[in-house]
Amino acid sequence: MSESLFQPTPLQEGFAALRRDLIHEDGPRISTMRNYRFAILVYHPKEEFKLRAGVQRLSRDLEGHGWVVVTLDLQQLLLDRVRAQQGEWEERVIGMERRMAEIDRSRGLGYVKSKLTPLIEGVDGIAADCSRILGEHVKRHPDKADRMLALIGRAGALYPFFRSSALLRHLDGRTGNVPVVLLYPGERRGQTALSYMGMLEPDSDYRPRIYG
Repeated sequence: MSESLFQPTPLQEGFAALRRDLIHEDGPRISTMRNYRFAILVYHPKEEFKLRAGVQRLSRDLEGHGWVVVTLDLQQLLLDRVRAQQGEWEERVIGMERRMAEIDRSRGLGYVKSKLTPLIEGVDGIAADCSRILGEHVKRHPDKADRMLALIGRAGALYPFFRSSALLRHLDGRTGNVPVVLLYPGERRGQTALSYMGMLEPDSDYRPRIYG
């Protein structure tokens, strides 16, 4: 039997390194910058289900050590925002996208992007929802503030409308100093550049430590 079968995958190594840095005896060390507790765990989009299984294992492990793990689902947060729009917003957007796509598919996609981007991006976008939810958990567990972790996932569901670097930038200073790990579907290019879903041009606008 090949020895390679027993070698950990990059995703497994990423989880192992993240766990070690989270439970460090001096406190979470997922960043080299003081008061900047953000990290990114990169995984190939085809490994979505392996990623979710790894998240479950990590969460059970940390909770067994007295941690509170907060899972933030970006897909659900976007759907909540869409459903909160007034009138028949969703039906109107879908109808217009279909009519424009019949003429030019790229125009249809551009139209949807123009409608969804304001719901996702900016200080008052999905970053505000993540901050609010984290704040609620900190208030609910004041004694666990130093043993709390936020995992932000389902970023692939927002492709191609999502910019993870912008989300983390807008979250900075709004997490109650809770460590935040973005689960990033894509590819790592070099030391600091990431390609969202392995489809977009690599973005090097990242300050967090990158695992995987």
